[in-house]
Amino acid sequence: MTVSLATFRDEIDALRDVGALFYENRWSLGTSSNYSIVLKHEPFQLLLTASGKDKRRLGPTDFVLVDSQGKPLETTTEKPSAETALHLVLGQQREVRSVLHTHSVWGTILSDLYAAAGGFWIEGYEMLKGLAGIGTHEHRQWVAIFPNTQDIPALAGTVRQRLSDRDNPLRHGFLIQRHGLYTWGRDVHEARRHVEIYEFLFEVLGRRLSIPLKQPI
Repeated sequence: MTVSLATFRDEIDALRDVGALFYENRWSLGTSSNYSIVLKHEPFQLLLTASGKDKRRLGPTDFVLVDSQGKPLETTTEKPSAETALHLVLGQQREVRSVLHTHSVWGTILSDLYAAAGGFWIEGYEMLKGLAGIGTHEHRQWVAIFPNTQDIPALAGTVRQRLSDRDNPLRHGFLIQRHGLYTWGRDVHEARRHVEIYEFLFEVLGRRLSIPLKQPI
C-alpha cells in the first residue's frame, strides 16, 4: 500500500508545533532533537523528523515515513534521523504512539553528573504527578542514563532489554550521557507533557545542586 506525507497533515502539524515549543524553551536548538508519531502498529508505520532539520521551523516536508526496519515508505530525498532505531524500539511498544527527544542544558548536565551511577532518583516533587500513572508526589522515579555512542542499533538493543526488565523497567523516559532526553507517551500530547515534566524537574535538581538551600534561622 502506497503512503504519502500528504495524508498525515494533522500529525505533521502536531510535530511542527512540538518543535516550535521546544525551541522556545531551549530544549531543541539548532538541528538537535528528533520527534515521531506511530501511525500504525500493524503493519508498523512511523512518521519521523528528517535528519538535519531546524526544529524551530520544521516545514511540511521535513519528515519521513518509515517501516519497522527504518526503511522509507515513499521515495524521498530526505534521510530519516540518525537515531531512528531508538524511535523504532520505543514506538513498537503497543501502548506507545509518540516518541520525543530533546537536548536541554539541565538534562545534559545531569546526564554527565550521574552517568557513573547509571542514573538518579527524583522524589517528593508535585510535578511528578504529570507522568502517566503517577498519582502522588510521594513517588520515587528512577531516571536511567545510558552511555553515548554512535552505534545507535547497539544502544537500541540495550534499551529494548531494559524495557522488558522485570525488576527495573524503563518508565516514561531516560537520558543519554552528554546527549539528551528520550520520552514517550500514548499520544503526542502525553509525550510532550512528559518532556515538560522531566525538563522542569531536571532544572529544579540542577539549580538545587548549584544553589544549596540554606536552613531557616
